[in-house]
Amino acid sequence: MRVNVHSVAGKMPRWVDTAVGEYEKRLPRELKLQWRDVPLAARGTNSNAEQLKEREGVAMLKGVSTSDHCVALDGRGKPWTTEELAKQLEQWMMQGQDLSLLIGGPDGLSDACFAAARQRWSLGPLTLPHPLVRVVLAEQLYRAWTITIGHPYHRA
Repeated sequence: MRVNVHSVAGKMPRWVDTAVGEYEKRLPRELKLQWRDVPLAARGTNSNAEQLKEREGVAMLKGVSTSDHCVALDGRGKPWTTEELAKQLEQWMMQGQDLSLLIGGPDGLSDACFAAARQRWSLGPLTLPHPLVRVVLAEQLYRAWTITIGHPYHRA
């Protein structure tokens, strides 16, 4: 199963690429993590947040296959424990579909992105900066995978 992370983002700091790369290396071939970034829509003093979100959403959804299981990362989504995420991961893998995770820009995700998503997942009640979301996401996917195979990485 391929995990495609579609996000609205600019260039990431080196520490983010290093951390995410470490977890990508640890994941097995059958759980390949791919990042598909679209640039932030140009913002100015008279920018309309809804229009910016829509523009970013259109660009993001161009890379999502209609056969993918799509999940929107959203603060109002369901907060899963790591064990619940591991169960979700097992279910996603059993479906035989690729997984597309959507991460919005500073104004969030568009209505079209939410409509395309079958699930909404919250990483928790805190507002996290985009670079940190990437690291948390990569680590939690790795941790969830280790739970599914009985690897001792997760010791909770």
